[in-house]
Amino acid sequence: METRAIAKYVRISPLKVNFICKEIRGKSVEEALSILKFTPKRGARELEKVLKSAVANAEHNNDLDRDLLIVSEAYANEAPVMKRWRPKAKGMAYPILKRSSHIGVVVKERE
Repeated sequence: METRAIAKYVRISPLKVNFICKEIRGKSVEEALSILKFTPKRGARELEKVLKSAVANAEHNNDLDRDLLIVSEAYANEAPVMKRWRPKAKGMAYPILKRSSHIGVVVKERE
């Protein structure tokens, strides 16, 4: 049985979060939480919130044991991009893309 949690429209680039997602994929929940706690990146804080939510969903909704849970999937997909413009030389404009992401975590019981 697997349980998921998703945080939508988080104002951080999905590329930055996906680097951290690779670190916790396939690890036990306790190990993943300790990795995220000591990772000095803003994306780690957001991913930690989603992981804690997925674990809480698994315990409360599906009556799964926290000690047997592993992180089967962790991902950050692209969300809508805010487009802004910056003036450049000779009257031109330069686009600034403020990216956001949908961060998701899926936990399941170890077999």
